[in-house]
Amino acid sequence: MLSRLGRTAASHPRRFAAAWLVVVALLGAAVVGVGPAFTTNITAPESESTRGLEVLATEFPGAGGEPATIVFKTDRDVDDPAVRALISDFLDAAREVDGVVNVVSPYSPIGAGQISEDRTIAYAQLVLAADTTTERGGAIRDELAAMAPSDPGIEVAYGGDVFRERKPPSSETLGLAFAMLVLIFAFGSVLAMGLPIATALAGVGTGVLTTALVSNVIEMPDFAATIGVMIGLGVGIDYALFIVTRFQEYSATGRSTPDAVAAALDTSGRAVLFAGVTVVVSLLGMLLMGITFVTGLAVAASMTVLATMVASVTLLPSLLGWFGDRIATTRRGGLLAAVFVAVALVGVALDLPILRGAIVLALAAAVLGRVWSPLAAPVTLSSAAPSERSISYRWSRFVQRRAAAITVVGIVALSLVALPLLSIQLGFADAGNDPEGTTTRRAYDLLEEGFGPGANGPLFVVATLPAGTDPAGLGRLTAAFAGIDGVAAVSPPLPNDPAAPTAALIKVVPQTSPQSEATTQLVHRLRDDVIPTIAGDTGAEIMVTGPVAANLDFSDYLAARIWWFYGAVLTLSFLFLMAVFRSVLVPLKAVGMNLLAIGAAYGIVVAVFQWGWGGALIGIAPGPIEPFIPMMMFAIVFGLSMDYEVFLLSRIREEYTVTSDNSTAVADGLAATARVITAAALIMVFVFGSFLLEDTRTVKILGLGLAAAVAIDATVVRMLLVPATMELLGDRNWWIPRWLDAVLPSVAVEADASVGQDRVPAPVR
Repeated sequence: MLSRLGRTAASHPRRFAAAWLVVVALLGAAVVGVGPAFTTNITAPESESTRGLEVLATEFPGAGGEPATIVFKTDRDVDDPAVRALISDFLDAAREVDGVVNVVSPYSPIGAGQISEDRTIAYAQLVLAADTTTERGGAIRDELAAMAPSDPGIEVAYGGDVFRERKPPSSETLGLAFAMLVLIFAFGSVLAMGLPIATALAGVGTGVLTTALVSNVIEMPDFAATIGVMIGLGVGIDYALFIVTRFQEYSATGRSTPDAVAAALDTSGRAVLFAGVTVVVSLLGMLLMGITFVTGLAVAASMTVLATMVASVTLLPSLLGWFGDRIATTRRGGLLAAVFVAVALVGVALDLPILRGAIVLALAAAVLGRVWSPLAAPVTLSSAAPSERSISYRWSRFVQRRAAAITVVGIVALSLVALPLLSIQLGFADAGNDPEGTTTRRAYDLLEEGFGPGANGPLFVVATLPAGTDPAGLGRLTAAFAGIDGVAAVSPPLPNDPAAPTAALIKVVPQTSPQSEATTQLVHRLRDDVIPTIAGDTGAEIMVTGPVAANLDFSDYLAARIWWFYGAVLTLSFLFLMAVFRSVLVPLKAVGMNLLAIGAAYGIVVAVFQWGWGGALIGIAPGPIEPFIPMMMFAIVFGLSMDYEVFLLSRIREEYTVTSDNSTAVADGLAATARVITAAALIMVFVFGSFLLEDTRTVKILGLGLAAAVAIDATVVRMLLVPATMELLGDRNWWIPRWLDAVLPSVAVEADASVGQDRVPAPVR
């Protein structure tokens, strides 16, 4: 089927390219018409905080939506008549903004505690509609900023997740620049470099547009599309790299372009489908968590991977058919033009105008390459060498001679790097980690300056009261809260209806910041020790809720269920590898080494983002690790490492079936695949690492974690542990009990498309 698809696409390239253009245009028009609906809302199902939020929404409509703040700092007293008039008029106008449900002024009786002791900082509490999207939140922030007081003595800042400034991602341009250079030297051809880039961009564009549309149906976080771009670019370029490499091999044997494309798709195309499906299945495994927020992340990332996979087996074959043998030739002018384009992309990503001008040099080089003979001459960038003379072959032999020592050193080194994982703190970083200069960071800093760090994350204690209950009885609860270590302030109980109350609300301000471990412990003390001793006497159901408590419940819920996800992914990976390679030890070793690599990547993430090692270099402050990050990393890295694993081990297995010499098979297999795997890994590392330039902390964490995991997998695992452990195990690598071999299904990742035949189904055995 893939062979026929490849031949058809190569024979009718313009039809396939036109079809892709139509699809992208239709999706773009749909997004313009409908718009995205990303959200900042994160809730855990069936938790105390969600029940409390429901009570807030029904009994206290003015407090149950999306929280936000407007913070004022003045060089005069906030009670100065002129200052008071300006702020009050502004807040009156803010109440009329569409989407604003309630505004609690610092000058109102209920807002009496919203003015600092030195009377220079005050804040108003805002409640926005519960279904406010990030797009609408940004529009509300801009509308408020337009009507804010213009007095130079009054500074205004806007706090809350919904008001966070979200800049369009630019880091992918830096990743593209590095990918271009790696691909040029991997293929030895500028034109061959452009095909994977074009394919990946088409797939990522389609995936992102689809994600924007689906966000209207499924709850998706505001950074879902950025994560999709990150993953889609990495896997899209890699998938195209594998197919174009195989196409070049078949073209070199004298096959026609359609035949070479058909054979490439029937071999590497199969591997790409397997790899893409593996990543998609790993990502969709997160649906086991049963949380809409996590489901949105999984769907967004998997749709982008799926789009790049489809582009690799439909659009890429048509481009190969379009350009054919021309991709094998590179001229000096084209090489210079490509390098200047890469430099211009770096200039765009880093906002360096002097480098942006390189696009002019690129155009000049391209034109001169057509008319000036020195630049029109062809250039050779790479050459093939016998495997026995390759660096990879000699390296494998070096490792095999020291297999035991290298295995021990490699395992110990990865274990040491993974040690920080033992102290991981799962939670959500607060606005104190937002970039300097953003309005949410400024609002956070002003609140901390005027009221202490806990003012950025107050706890809301809601109580549902039986009929006839006097809410004044909850005064015992208020007194108990006030006496707890870690509590900075407690408000008196506020009934929903003074005449016939059915619920009451108490605001508790911690002494520590929302992301602090001490705040987490405070929530547990309130729930486990303080509230149960009083709730029974009052007959009320008392719940601790609010954004801080909701984030804590989300983390706890995810931590309790994540092991099911890990177990499912590991089991499926082991069973699949066992079916492919007809071995017990090879998949067991592969799973173990992948766990070591991922554990080491986790350790690096904890050391940088939680402990703060080198955090200043990338513009972050220490904080907890978002609870869905380990799960996302696990799903993505395991899917990608399975791709490399199968690509390398299938070649080793192929050599072993011919020679029956395990050591030679490992060296030959590594020599045959090292160039492609190294190029693919370099591209992944550059693409993922470039996202450290993003403002969103979550994206930074994923960028560093994925880059580290791929780098470790491609170096320590593939170049050290794989050849060393396979040398130690020898022929036992391929041992499998006969009864197990009989019941396992036969799985062929690649068909044999050797010279003279397009497809011979030959499962690896």
